[in-house]
Amino acid sequence: MADLRFPTTTMSIVFGLQSEDAAERARSMDRLAAAYWKPVYKYVRMRWQKPPHEAEEITQEFFLRVLAKHTFQGYEAAKARFRTFVRVCLDRFVVDAARHDQAKKRGDGVVPLSLDFAAAEAEVGEGGVADPERFFEAEWVRHLFEVSLVQLRTTLAAHGREGHFVAFERYHVAETGAEKPSYASLAEQLGISVPELTHRLQYARREFRAIVLLTLRDLTTDPEEFRSEARLVLGVDV
Repeated sequence: MADLRFPTTTMSIVFGLQSEDAAERARSMDRLAAAYWKPVYKYVRMRWQKPPHEAEEITQEFFLRVLAKHTFQGYEAAKARFRTFVRVCLDRFVVDAARHDQAKKRGDGVVPLSLDFAAAEAEVGEGGVADPERFFEAEWVRHLFEVSLVQLRTTLAAHGREGHFVAFERYHVAETGAEKPSYASLAEQLGISVPELTHRLQYARREFRAIVLLTLRDLTTDPEEFRSEARLVLGVDV
């Protein structure tokens, strides 16, 4: 199992964005976009009520422009969580874009990020957002779990434990409103014993938790923020 204590030498994404090295900033921005693009897109759609095509352009431009202008170099951990800082920067970006009528210029001369906007749009609901901050936070956690689930599948498959992933997915990733199966019924479906199912679920849960914590460690700047995010996302103290 990986050591999940906060690192003192490994550079997090946040520090990478503040690097003097342009290549390091670009690498960190790619990783940041992977972690935040879907919450950003949904937030623009729901909070600012932008149509899909415009929300796509804003999302692309946001990450590209904040990199070019070194926006995230101004982040101070003592003042706010990093994801709060991202949301505030996004709000300012949308307002400034509208104020300066940049919609027609958006995307000119830049290479777009490869993002699955169609999948994100399928998850967008109707109406606006009553609490923008809470909405952004919820979508951020949701996307964190999505990417962690993909990583879990890859990790377990690499160790020949595909069955562990199937058990985890069927038990924990049920469709909205669907009733979670009992251990007995799921074990029967999978053709294994209840003790074996219990073992597989425990193993997969530990791996999933480790993946989520490693990602949080990469997206935070100090031990206290890391512990705070772990409590929020997983309800655990680390």
